[in-house]
This record gives sequence, structure tokens and C-alpha cells, in this order.
Amino acid sequence: MHRRTFTAGAAALALGATRLAKPAIAQGAARLLRFVPQSNLASPDPVWTTATIATIHGYMVWDSLYGVDTTLTPRPQMLAGHDIAADGLTWTLHLRDRLLFHDGEPVRAADCVASLRRWAERNPFGQLLNARLAGMRAVDDQRIEVRLTKPYPLLPYALGATSCFMMPERIASTPATTQIKEFIGSGPFRFLPDQWVSGVRAEYARFDRYKPRDEAPDGYAGGKVVNFDRVQWLIQPDPATAIAALQTNEVDWVEQPLIDLLPMLQGKPDVRVQTNDPLGTMEMLVFNQLQPPFDNPKLRQALLPAIAQADFIGAIVGAQTDLGRTGIGFFPEGSPYASDAGMAALNGPRDLGAAKRLIAESGYKGEPVVLLQPTDAAPLLAVSEIAADLFKKLGLNVRLESMDLGTLTARRNKQDAVEQGGWSCIPVNWNGLYVATPMSSPLSANGKDGWIGWAKSDRREQLRAAWLDANSDAQRKQIAIEVQQEAFQSIPFMPVGQYFQPAAFRSDLTGFVRAPFSVFWGVRRS
Repeated sequence: MHRRTFTAGAAALALGATRLAKPAIAQGAARLLRFVPQSNLASPDPVWTTATIATIHGYMVWDSLYGVDTTLTPRPQMLAGHDIAADGLTWTLHLRDRLLFHDGEPVRAADCVASLRRWAERNPFGQLLNARLAGMRAVDDQRIEVRLTKPYPLLPYALGATSCFMMPERIASTPATTQIKEFIGSGPFRFLPDQWVSGVRAEYARFDRYKPRDEAPDGYAGGKVVNFDRVQWLIQPDPATAIAALQTNEVDWVEQPLIDLLPMLQGKPDVRVQTNDPLGTMEMLVFNQLQPPFDNPKLRQALLPAIAQADFIGAIVGAQTDLGRTGIGFFPEGSPYASDAGMAALNGPRDLGAAKRLIAESGYKGEPVVLLQPTDAAPLLAVSEIAADLFKKLGLNVRLESMDLGTLTARRNKQDAVEQGGWSCIPVNWNGLYVATPMSSPLSANGKDGWIGWAKSDRREQLRAAWLDANSDAQRKQIAIEVQQEAFQSIPFMPVGQYFQPAAFRSDLTGFVRAPFSVFWGVRRS
């Protein structure tokens, strides 16, 4: 597979790319930040969907009780602090004073309780919290009481590292399986739904009554100080057009410029290139384990000898090999739980012949493999192309179906057979923060109640629960080793590498905060 098939749009640079749509606000406004996000904001509900773009949107609009810093340490965010009973079974969380929602209503403990309940329906950390929850209530407007049947020492991390956003009670009462209709937030920006046109743009205004912490920003923790009155997201699926607009000062910031185009930006006085994410992005192939053929663990295992991570990551980073990592297991490099356990399965010599024999021994009978391909997300497009080529070489009856990422994100929730519009395999990228522990969504193992792919493993669920209960970092690391060893047997997903995506922006922008996803506090125009 020639990787230049992923970058054909670059020719538009030489010919003069089509300009982006003019924003509603005059482009010369000094307080306007023009941003090209990595993909379209198809759904603004960060609980209903795990799409990265919805999480980035979520951190603009809503705030969280805790936030993790760049060392993955949880720190109070909306909270003034907490108290823990001596037996570890009761937590009392204290809200900071005078926190407001965007409609001017105060943030109450009852709002937070409803938000926690909705988050816990979908999030693996939350589902395990529910499993040991004796009760949760608002003691008064400022205090949240969480009563447990079993200690949950990682509660601050769970609430600070997993996009657990605080919404008004009336909105948070929406079932997690239903998309919310209102977007009244608690965070530093107000979402402007009347300016949102899916596939075209989304707009945000500074919430001038937001109360940032009096601390330096650090990841998702600290003071979220906003320096722009308005932020406009301009959706542009063609990477060449986005880069051309950056160079002509039509946009200020391109979140994920195509890596092949970065060398042409090096040394230009008006543009800078910088990597802000300390944990990078983990690429994976996710299998639908409810439907044939990947409901067969032997077939999933049969792919291991053929997976060459260098092919997948090479298709993303090309000659800029310093941006890619291979030899990646079920935890990303940089995570405290990354290890060599079981890695011979991916690091040894690649052998397509051995994979073909194992596929035959698995009982595969030529069932269709529907591989979904997003056309507007370059890294995922590359991964899907390499996977399709590999599957064909292995004799799988692969059918590649292309669509935009928003459509793919909606379709991947379908558990149906491929004949009813389901799917077999999808490429997914996860930020390193969200797959840094055994509690990551891709490692969930509770079947239909779990994350997409719906993997099932009683053993892995037992190990994940034990990791939560461990009394030391050493114990947690040992359990994580066992989780990885189990994962190489059941294959909840196939890790295909890790890379670090730089951003490109106008050189008059400064103050970027290093965080797993793009954040808009701290950024200012010099």
C-alpha cells in the first residue's frame, strides 16, 4: 500500500485550495479564535458518544469535579476538597462557592449527583463505582455524599480523568442512551447551538461568569483562564485546504494537520508546529465480538502473527519516524502500566503463512468482514487501508465501507449482524490518557453492557476490580501485567501502534496548555 494515496489532497496547495466558509464574526476580530478541529462535531453529548471531538467540546462547555494534571494526578477542580471516612466507605465532596451554570443558575450538589449517575451508566470507572455504591445524595447544595459497600480509593482519578462533566440536573436526568437536547454548561465557554451546523461549524462564547481556580493550568487541572471572547470551529475534512487557510491567515489553529504536510510549514515565520499531548494517541482495530466472524476468539488470535505495527504507524507518520511508536501492547508508552508481558506475540518475526494456517484452524468459513473506514480522519483512514490490505492477503472476505467519521461513530453503536447494517471491524484511536489504566473502555469485558466491540471476559473483569482495590502502585502494576497477558488471549482489540500528533497554529498564539486533548484555556494572542 503506497501511503501517498492518503495525501492526494496535497496537490490543492499548489493550485490554490478552496477557501473555508467565512465566519459569522468578522475575521479580523482580535478576540476571535478560528480553529479547525480534527473531525466534525456530529453529536455534542460527550456521555452518549465516546468520540474524541465530543470530549474536546465537553471540556469547553462543562467542568468536572476533579481534573488530572500532566502527571495523571487528580486535583480538585469544581471542588474545594473532600472528606473520607476512616473506613473508606463514605466520601463527602465539597463544591467551591458561587459556581454557576451558563443560564445563571447555581451549580448544586443535586446537579452533580445526577451528572455522576448519567456518567456512570456508560463509563467503565463509573460502572464499577455503581457496583459498589450503597447510595449517593446531595446533603445540601454544597455537599455530595457517596456511600460505598467497598472502598474506592481511586474515586478522584475516576472523576478527573474520564470526562465526568457536571450538567444541570434536568439535563443530566436524560438516560445515557439518549442524546441530550440542551447544552447548558458549567465550564469556561458557552456553546452556541444556533450557530452549530454539523459538517460546517460550531461556535462558542466565553462565559464571563465562570470562576477559574487561582492556580496555573496543568492538563485538565488548575485555572481555566479564557483569553478569547469567541471560538469558532471550522470543519474542513480536506487537510490541504486547512493548511492553506492557516498560511493565508484564514484560520489560527489546525488541530491535526496531515503529518506529510508538516515539513512545508517548518521554518515559516508566521506558523508554528508543536506537540501538546504528553501521552500521544494509541491506534487500534476493534472487533465486533457479538457477531461472526470475530465472535470467534481463535480468529482474533490468528491475526497476531500478521500484525506489523510498523506498517500501520508508518502509514500515518511516514518519514517523520520520531512521531511514531511501535512495540505497543494494551497500554500506551508513557503509561505507568505499559510492560513487555506477552509482547512476543507482536514483536516477533511477522509470519503471514502462520496467520493463514491459524485462520483455517479457527474454522473461518469466508463470512463477510465489514470494515468501516472514515474518510475525514487521516490516521484512521490510513489504519483502515492497511487493515483492509492485510485482511485480503490473509484470505478474509473483507468489504471496505467508507463514510465520514460522524456517520461511523453513530453506526459503530449498532450491535446487529452485517446483513442488518452492523459491522465487523473499525479503526479507533484513543488518547493515551484514556487507555493508560486497566479501567480503559477498550479493556472493558462485560459484553453487551460494555464499550463498542462488546468484549466479554469474566477473568479480565475480575482483574480490573482487583486493580481498583490494590493497596499500592506495585500491586497495580502487577495486576496490569496480568490484564495484558489475558488480553493477548481474548484480544479485546488489536493494538497497532502509537503516534504523537503535532498541531499547527499562527505564530502569534501562545500559552498552549499541554493536555491529552486540545484545550482552549490559557491560549492567547500576543
